[in-house]
Amino acid sequence: MQKRLAVFSDEHEFHQLREIGHSAGQMPCTSFRTCFNNWKVTAAETGFRFIGRKLLIRPISLGLEIAQRPNAKSMVKGKSMVSEEMELNNFLKQHGIEALEADLGEYFIQVDHELPSHIIMPAIHKNKEQIAQMFHQKVEPNVLVESAEEMTAIARKVLRRKFYQADIGVSGVNFAVAETGTLCLVENEGNGRFCTTLPPVHVALKGIEKVVERLEDVPPLLSLLTRSATGQAITTYFNMITSPRKDGEKDGPKNVYLILLDNGRTQMHSDQLLRETLCAYAVGHA
Repeated sequence: MQKRLAVFSDEHEFHQLREIGHSAGQMPCTSFRTCFNNWKVTAAETGFRFIGRKLLIRPISLGLEIAQRPNAKSMVKGKSMVSEEMELNNFLKQHGIEALEADLGEYFIQVDHELPSHIIMPAIHKNKEQIAQMFHQKVEPNVLVESAEEMTAIARKVLRRKFYQADIGVSGVNFAVAETGTLCLVENEGNGRFCTTLPPVHVALKGIEKVVERLEDVPPLLSLLTRSATGQAITTYFNMITSPRKDGEKDGPKNVYLILLDNGRTQMHSDQLLRETLCAYAVGHA
């Protein structure tokens, strides 16, 4: 809380940013639909592919459909609250597809067969000693690690190998931009960048509400998000993805698929009271 107060030292700026974030979630229904549809058209023109004709309530089967197209057997996943909402990992596991969490905290609890306990710090319920014991039992049995640095180094080695082996990379989306079709991804560890550039296929999971009209709308929302969530002035990485790999480019996925989640959001936006909830979604995590 003290870090958050420190980065919002200018109270006038804080209220100004909150108003901008509030406006992003309070767009009138007609404007919301127009902005959303404009983004879909622009994104499709840049080469993104949308899976499914309807905004399905539980589109996890679409994730399986993508995974089976290139006969994929492994996925790496950046942090995605939408994937948790979809319960994607368990569904894919039932069909023989490994979906490895690449966010460090998510990786810790996945190895220990648990669910995240916090939207930003998923392993906050575990102390260093518990994680060290888990590493010794399930990740590196020949080494009893004690320091956070040692555990991070081991996890980095495991994850780096998985990034290069993965058939599909999965990410969330913090903001989408109607003007350019761009997907914006906010992160601190670099796993989001690995997930969206190394595997030949990138699957982006997105709630329908996270769309802004112009690129110039993004900076104030980014500033509000990072300072509110973690007390940082800015995150370590801010990724902007506007198309799959083009001819002549040396990196990036050959195909980018988008799966959109409604799951009641349209009804929420139509309700004047519940629409307030989408204001938090609009500046929330991927």
